[in-house]
Amino acid sequence: MTPVSKAQFPLQLTGFDALYGLEILSLGEDEATARVSVRDAVKQPAGLVHGGVFASIAESLTSLATWKVVGQEGMSAHGVSNQTSFLRPIVQGTIHATARRRHRGRTTWVWEVDITDDEGRLCALVRMTVAVRQPR
Repeated sequence: MTPVSKAQFPLQLTGFDALYGLEILSLGEDEATARVSVRDAVKQPAGLVHGGVFASIAESLTSLATWKVVGQEGMSAHGVSNQTSFLRPIVQGTIHATARRRHRGRTTWVWEVDITDDEGRLCALVRMTVAVRQPR
């Protein structure tokens, strides 16, 4: 993977991230943002966005933001812990995510991610720990 440039935003991803529609809006060393449009495919049977979508957004966003920095040093970044607290449901519109780096260590980075709805209401809080390692 080659680090992305600012001109590539919003960045649409492939694989699992493409399945739920993740768009990366910014990837900075201290903050990163993303969004996902709500559609039936990301909802649970009760009509709410599935909690796994919130956790997936946070993991991908923080792993990519970490990798964008450490990848330039030949290192890799992988999520190792994802603690998600669900505060209120999202049923329509857009899911917004803002990740803020809280710790930058040699082998781990810790991020906090706010998941909000279109009205700016906090819907989930995520604490992500990302491992920084030599690639195999």
